[in-house]
Amino acid sequence: MATQPDTPHLFRAAGVRKSYSSVVLDSVDFDLRRGEVHALVGENGAGKTTLARVISGLVAPDGGRLELRGAPYAPRNKLDAEHHGVRMVMQELNLIANLTVAESIFLDQLPHRLGWIDYRRLNDEARRLLDQVGLRHIEPTRLVKTLGVGHQQLVEIAAGLSRNCDLLILDEPTAALTDPEIELLFTQIARLKAAGTGIIYISHRMEEIKRISDRISILRDGQLVATKRSEEIELDQIVSLMVGRDLEEQVQRDQRKRGPLALRADKLRSGAAVQDVSFEAFRGQILGFAGLMGSGRTETMRAIFGADRLDLGSVRLHGAAEPVRIRSPRQAVAQGIALLTEDRKGQGLLLAQPIRVNLTLLCLCQLSRLGWVRGASERSEAKRWVNTMSLRCASIEQPVVQLSGGNQQKVVIAKWLFRDCDILIFDEPTRGIDVGAKFEIYRMLGELADQGKAVIVVSSDLKELLALCDRIAVMSAGRLAATFERGEWTQDKIMTAALSGYLATK
Repeated sequence: MATQPDTPHLFRAAGVRKSYSSVVLDSVDFDLRRGEVHALVGENGAGKTTLARVISGLVAPDGGRLELRGAPYAPRNKLDAEHHGVRMVMQELNLIANLTVAESIFLDQLPHRLGWIDYRRLNDEARRLLDQVGLRHIEPTRLVKTLGVGHQQLVEIAAGLSRNCDLLILDEPTAALTDPEIELLFTQIARLKAAGTGIIYISHRMEEIKRISDRISILRDGQLVATKRSEEIELDQIVSLMVGRDLEEQVQRDQRKRGPLALRADKLRSGAAVQDVSFEAFRGQILGFAGLMGSGRTETMRAIFGADRLDLGSVRLHGAAEPVRIRSPRQAVAQGIALLTEDRKGQGLLLAQPIRVNLTLLCLCQLSRLGWVRGASERSEAKRWVNTMSLRCASIEQPVVQLSGGNQQKVVIAKWLFRDCDILIFDEPTRGIDVGAKFEIYRMLGELADQGKAVIVVSSDLKELLALCDRIAVMSAGRLAATFERGEWTQDKIMTAALSGYLATK
């Protein structure tokens, strides 16, 4: 049930300002009522996450006023904000890899007796919360580092739901989740709303914003441009207010002509996650990989790239009779294969280094002379890619860690495009990317295929695959369940294939 306009205010922000090397928040007013989902939307770099970090005590504002429950509110840090009942589940994962799932969920409130951690109680409580977010199959004693990014995201959400709070901030909580897992999350949001919790919901997925939010506030270039009740504004209006321009609504969907064979994978096996997977990728086309979380999509790509061990099977390139031996990412890159990882923070970027270093890292040889990097050439190339990707930054010397999540993703993509590989594997290329930048990425992927590249896209967003791809391969329980040509598929057929491997094991 939607909140009423006369519902008491839980939180208010007035004239909030924040600058780094440039203005990020420019006199922003924002409020939240009890039992309300107030969505915060905008392009990457618009200030959404910065405002959330101010509210949750992670960042101190440069000016303005905050109120919580009608009293002045100025959290000194994250812990202080949590003591006031304000919690945030962040877009970027903040789990400790070497802890167990249960320890990560209850890190700051571990149950104990006589000074010793009560692990039985800890694991029982963790199982209850994991069940709520659809992870009943994950053992609480499992180490976080053994989970994929999507499962880690659900553990992070479970940790947020484990703590009683009055104000909960969810920053891109569904970016790595499949549709059934999103439904479980929405059920928990409804439960929190009914209990009077106020929720600030940040997402680039416009359909879910319209579905679950009571009000929507739109940020553009650090300024609040509109706040509307959800039923009063349409999706195209939201997008126009976000980006300040109209966007075409459809991606070019014509079937591309199949070029020469670029990659043939034959009966690949890698641990328990990949079992007898065979497929072909052709130049001039986009091949999509669909499937539920844990179906083996990412593990298949990592095995091809040499990031995971390939136990059995072979990979042949460009129609060659003999398979290539790829035992490391270095060897894969030398063979003209690129992998844009789903975990940009942990595996795709040097966060503390400047944009310039990250953009040129894979191409230092062609920018060097007699063993020395030519600074002018490096800076010129970095600036070219910043402009090509419409990257929002102060300069090429700005550390990547200071960029928004979407702009960090653009740096990863640009790094691989600069390398100019023939076979490009994109694992969740638009995760955390705003709607305007998403269309730019779609066009870019189409242009790469038109240039004769072989493009493979792994995505949890089925609509994205339907729009982009010429063929879609569907993984289920570690096996390739089906492959569809454009014109053959429907959403029902793809979902049936995605579930087939799990139903067969019942």
